[in-house]
Amino acid sequence: MTNAYEPEHRRFSAKGRRVWSLVRKESHQVVRDPSSIAIGIVLPVVLILLFGYGLSLDVTNAPVAVVLEDPSPDAMELAASFQLSPYFDAQLLTSMPRAQQLMLARKVDAIVRIRPDFSRQLSRGDAEVQILVHGTDANHARIIQSYAQGAVGQWATRRSAEGKEILTGPVTVQSRLWFNEANESRYFLVPGLIVLIMTLIGAFLTSLVVAREWERGTMEALFVTPVRPDEILLGKTIPYFVLGLIGLVLCLLAAKFLFHVPFRGSVIVLSGASMLYLLVALAIGLLISSAIKSQFVASQIALLVTFLPAVMLSGFLFDLHSMPAVVRIITYALPARYYVTLLQTIFLAGDIWTVILPNAAVLAGMAVLFLILTRRVTQKKLA
Repeated sequence: MTNAYEPEHRRFSAKGRRVWSLVRKESHQVVRDPSSIAIGIVLPVVLILLFGYGLSLDVTNAPVAVVLEDPSPDAMELAASFQLSPYFDAQLLTSMPRAQQLMLARKVDAIVRIRPDFSRQLSRGDAEVQILVHGTDANHARIIQSYAQGAVGQWATRRSAEGKEILTGPVTVQSRLWFNEANESRYFLVPGLIVLIMTLIGAFLTSLVVAREWERGTMEALFVTPVRPDEILLGKTIPYFVLGLIGLVLCLLAAKFLFHVPFRGSVIVLSGASMLYLLVALAIGLLISSAIKSQFVASQIALLVTFLPAVMLSGFLFDLHSMPAVVRIITYALPARYYVTLLQTIFLAGDIWTVILPNAAVLAGMAVLFLILTRRVTQKKLA
């Protein structure tokens, strides 16, 4: 039994030493390469600061012109609702042509017109307020329009509470946002940004590692050694996996302590989901790097098939339900779609297993698929 087991044990020990040697070699390469450190550690910090502080889909202090053509107290009270709102920077005017000039010059984003007969119509119960919104940015326009309607609704509610005639009837609407009570766009932008950083570290960096070996002529030196394809893959994956985890930790710390994004899930679940996605990104990068012998071409392909889809088609910036059906079908083939859903759910809603398990299972299947493809491509290169 001992003689039969000892060769296998020795083979396992030799394999472990070879993998460890490759890991040390690749780790030294990462440390000596300033670009790897910049992409893996410096760039995540820069991106999360720029996106977190600079990118916002919220609308605050939107410039609007309130055209007050009726000097009655009722009209003045309605105009004050816009002036006191934190969502508007209201400019009070008495001339509609002047407001139109400001709109054409893009000095205001909307016009709220209170007509001369507003008070008289209000007493009859059929008063109207005209809201004109600049529509070049459709999403921005819809948000301003909804905020303006909300300001009118609050004014009507106050009048109803005071027992006065109201504009909208006796029914008031009470709205509530689930999982993002503060209505802050960074609460879902920051988790989405983590997806971009994990994609950049995992796919972009590893798309260069094997191609770099070919360009430098060091791949041939590996051919004469006893290393096997799976050992090469392990040696090149482990250092960048650790680098990706470092980037993840930096992102999570920034999300928690810089941007105060609520975290309602489990750190263990978040870590497991992130490791799955990082494996998928690493496998895609290694697959590209093993198939392409040029670093430049490999990096461009990695950006096209991983980073750009993660920005445009993952749900990070744009609502997937608003996309055409054909595009939505394509998004199901993108790993970033599932990771965005996982992060936003774990951060804002908690451990919702009906969401976590299906998306994590898809990521696990993708990781296995891409690792098998990478192993086969690398085998062909070594043959």
